[in-house]
Amino acid sequence: MADTPGPERTLLLGAGGQLGFEIERLARSRNLDLTVKGRQELDITHRLALRSVISRGFDLVVNAAAYTAVDRAETEEGRALAVNRDGAQFVAEACQDAGAALVHISTDYVFDGRKGSPYDEDDPVSPINVYGRSKAAGEAAIRQVCAHHVILRTSWVFGAHGQNFVKTMLRLGQERGEIRVVADQFGCPTPAQGLAAAVLAVAGRLAEEPWGTYHCCGGERTTWFDFAQTIFAEQTALTGAAAPALVPIGTKDYPTPAQRPIDTTLNCSAFQERFHQAALDWRQGLRDVLRELQAGARLSSAGGA
Repeated sequence: MADTPGPERTLLLGAGGQLGFEIERLARSRNLDLTVKGRQELDITHRLALRSVISRGFDLVVNAAAYTAVDRAETEEGRALAVNRDGAQFVAEACQDAGAALVHISTDYVFDGRKGSPYDEDDPVSPINVYGRSKAAGEAAIRQVCAHHVILRTSWVFGAHGQNFVKTMLRLGQERGEIRVVADQFGCPTPAQGLAAAVLAVAGRLAEEPWGTYHCCGGERTTWFDFAQTIFAEQTALTGAAAPALVPIGTKDYPTPAQRPIDTTLNCSAFQERFHQAALDWRQGLRDVLRELQAGARLSSAGGA
């Protein structure tokens, strides 16, 4: 079923991130009326500036701005809360006052990973690190102050732009002959391009008042280790480059400042049914990202010749 026409005017916050980049690219390809703001142009922790911009007649605000440094958040709790809790609240307040709808991006890390089966939207949140707590607090603030909102929880986002697991693996593969990868944490990789399409699918159905919280991520559960294996298998198939040796390790063998949940698999059936969307194919998304990175590398090489 085709999406209905989208809102007349949309404001994208967090345009500099990997998801923001893909939302802008896709919206431009569809000739949508999109205004984009990166952090340098509009910091969502600046309440008055935010209110001034959102009051300019936007129908929809997409908040892809976030503090996402999971480990650094353990020592920068104030900054994480300022962006992910207070910033989200400021955006929601401004949307409510201006009569704009809000689509806000959240995370699987609002859960502790101990459920033992895929998480539904109404499962109680129980974050185990500062980042997760800050995002859960942001969700709560939005629900309290903005009636017309859609919160999209996602997981393990990757793309050709920004920093993510795929690009980290490729970099380490060039630097090392062996990479140790955690094999006992489970989740669903999500291609940023597919998530961007999901955001625009929501935007296209605002007239149906689909308000609430939904899960939207890749449709297949995996581990970081298996994800890494797939990354290098696809990269070898594409370029012929030899893959490094991958060594599976346990979470206990890879201590990090922030505790990670063991299994944050999300059940996305409610989103798929409500917005008439197929499950996101992260394997195809990975192939698309690798091809884009390879094309960019060829262009860089040609430019430097």
